[in-house]
Amino acid sequence: MFVKICGVTNEDDALLAVALGADAIGFVFAPSVRQIVAQRVYDITRRLPPEILTVGVFRDEHPKRVIEIVNASGVRAAQLHGHERPSDVAEVSKHVRTVFKAVAAGSPDAAHAQDFGVRTILLDAPEPGSGKVFDWTLAGNVSTSVNVILAGGLTPDNVVSGIEICHPWGVDVSSGVESSPGQKDPMLMKRFIDAARSVVLPEYEGGDNGPYDWMDQ
Repeated sequence: MFVKICGVTNEDDALLAVALGADAIGFVFAPSVRQIVAQRVYDITRRLPPEILTVGVFRDEHPKRVIEIVNASGVRAAQLHGHERPSDVAEVSKHVRTVFKAVAAGSPDAAHAQDFGVRTILLDAPEPGSGKVFDWTLAGNVSTSVNVILAGGLTPDNVVSGIEICHPWGVDVSSGVESSPGQKDPMLMKRFIDAARSVVLPEYEGGDNGPYDWMDQ
């Protein structure tokens, strides 16, 4: 189970998440209480092991600007968390090897997620980034040709249920492992990662390879 800890705002939390077993660390460049600047992210990413996927989160940003910030910050992936069109995603994908497209559960974008041309989509609540849980049965409407990362209100207490119902390729958490906005709680992160990894599912039948292709870089 791929585990991404998102909304990281400082080096200590990033290093701790890695030590606890996270596969990916997310940094929010979009307007948010967890927003962080590119230079600070660069200072953090240079300290992380190469096998960790570092992800920049953007919302309705121009593709050119996304690419600029990815390069300046040292992150290795872009998560497009707004109303980006397939053409916008395609433009970013020309310059950034690993791209996640976030879609709202139950939306037309979720039903046609394969049209974005990415291997992995992040399935979030209808109010993306709200930290609210959505009706997990809606995950069944997403094409099986893509990998799904489940997000939206996940916590150490409900992540097992979310995985068992949705059978995602991975999970993403931000507010569910915080002591306050932008500050991660060590015990909550440990409990979340341990709980996510405790679930044994049948072999995932989504898209091939998925974001682990960053390890070939």
